[in-house]
Amino acid sequence: MLSKSQARLFFVGGTIFFSVIFIALTVDTVRQMPALSNEDRMTEAVVRGKHLWDKSNCMGCHTILGEGGYYAPELTRVVERRGKEWIAIFLKDPAAMFPGERKMVKYPFDDAQRADLIEFLAWIGEIDTQGFPPDPDLALPVAAVAVRTDLAPPPPVFGTLCVACHAVGGKGGAVGPALDGVARRKTPEELDRWLADPAAVKPGTAMPKLPLDESTRAALVAWLSTLQ
Repeated sequence: MLSKSQARLFFVGGTIFFSVIFIALTVDTVRQMPALSNEDRMTEAVVRGKHLWDKSNCMGCHTILGEGGYYAPELTRVVERRGKEWIAIFLKDPAAMFPGERKMVKYPFDDAQRADLIEFLAWIGEIDTQGFPPDPDLALPVAAVAVRTDLAPPPPVFGTLCVACHAVGGKGGAVGPALDGVARRKTPEELDRWLADPAAVKPGTAMPKLPLDESTRAALVAWLSTLQ
């Protein structure tokens, strides 16, 4: 059993020891912050996007870097998952992409504001969070597919929008099903109807209604029809 003097010495010594450790860890964290947060790439567009994020109270529903609401999807690495073009179209009119489903507010952002907000989200996604938060479990279980090099070049819209969710030849997203062999499952007419209005073909589908004009949709259908 410790005497009063020994207990006092133990308390004071322990307090000093752990205070030194805490201060050292704090100094080390502050020292690493510029590199981890890619501070050198914080452009004026990123700053404007941050102000727009705060002004619009996006954190009331969304979470970034572990802070915010949990009503809507976590957005720390949303640009990596979806791509800038997909996000820009979604922000323009969320309900148009997911008719009758999405409750995302249609904010009156102009093109420049949407671009600033996307740059802010892109910057957030490049912060080295050392594995936090973990990637969301969005991917469908799919069989491994060998990367193909014999495919004709896809139309630009596939690389900017479709690839955010779908893979072809082993490359692309895994949110939606891989499109290898889609030409064996769907006729060009069926593909065209699906791309024009997915919810009309399959109510409740997670596939968004993309703003594709007829020529873009025709080019996409023609390319998908080669995926035997």
